[in-house]
Amino acid sequence: MANSVMATTQALLCNNCYPNSFSPATKPYNSKLSVSRHYRLYKNDENCKAWSITKPLFSDQKIGSKLMNLVVCYAARRKPTISNATISSDEGNDYKLGKVLQIILWVLEGVYILWLFLLPYAPGDPVWAISKETVNSLIGLSLNFFFILPLMNSVGIHLIDAPVLHPVSEGLFNFVIGWTFMFAPLLFTDYKRNRYQGSLDVLWGLQMFLTNTFLIPYMAIRLNEADAESTPRKHSQLGTVMTNGAPIVGLIGGFACLVSALWAFYGRMDGNFGSMADRWEFLFSYLGSERLAYAFIWDICLYIIFQPWLIGENLQNIQESKVDVVNFLRFIPVVGLVAYLLCLKLDEEL
Repeated sequence: MANSVMATTQALLCNNCYPNSFSPATKPYNSKLSVSRHYRLYKNDENCKAWSITKPLFSDQKIGSKLMNLVVCYAARRKPTISNATISSDEGNDYKLGKVLQIILWVLEGVYILWLFLLPYAPGDPVWAISKETVNSLIGLSLNFFFILPLMNSVGIHLIDAPVLHPVSEGLFNFVIGWTFMFAPLLFTDYKRNRYQGSLDVLWGLQMFLTNTFLIPYMAIRLNEADAESTPRKHSQLGTVMTNGAPIVGLIGGFACLVSALWAFYGRMDGNFGSMADRWEFLFSYLGSERLAYAFIWDICLYIIFQPWLIGENLQNIQESKVDVVNFLRFIPVVGLVAYLLCLKLDEEL
């Protein structure tokens, strides 16, 4: 047949654009040819364009009797807003930063052990030359854990008489212990905890009753790359109790820290431990002469760093309406950790 068929464009459905409607500009069947010359396309996406083909495509009537459609959709070619190169660069930077932080933490662990335990240069005696007086002081502080014995004695309960120690040393000891106590739910809800293959129960127990030596390696190990084949471990009984009871842990630990600060300057007022000025003077002399007190200051400094770090990476565990508050308070020592524990989403498995 001499007459050629004029094909027009019809946009096919794709992932990024679709036609709203088509309206014929002329009657669709006005001759023996079963085609219309033009269709008007209304589209939603500016990235999809229909081109009209005015050049005859086919001269064969059998083929020409069918409407041929040509679609040119630019949505598939659309330039991505974030290139793969940018994503790869960001991942590479994060990986390098993680490795640098790991090196810093492992070096810090070595310095902590050498300086506080082994070398004789820090204030007080190293572990291998610890004095009997230091051992007795440590035992006495442990017996006055969270001021339980002194409070029992004050109400007439004398199952064991509480050792009478300087309130500043008691306050410093219990302040660090109270803060450490609250780290348990934070560790058990850390989303990177599975990268640490050891027992979190043992880790926290050593941290609680010995020193902060054991938390530094955990902070380094959790920076390892995630193992794709690893499966989330279930909480231990201790982990379940600490996680479900996080608000109670937060209230007890926060109250212990508050009482410790007040006890240091107002406790045992009848014990001839001097005024507030005298207690400040004792604090500085205590830090400069006792290795245990000196180590507590190291622990406090590390907690000031680790608390906002861990909370900031676990804000997804917080109730949505309180995320901004916790994110702001996490930089305040003790207070930020109390806020995290009070605002955990306990109705979900963490």
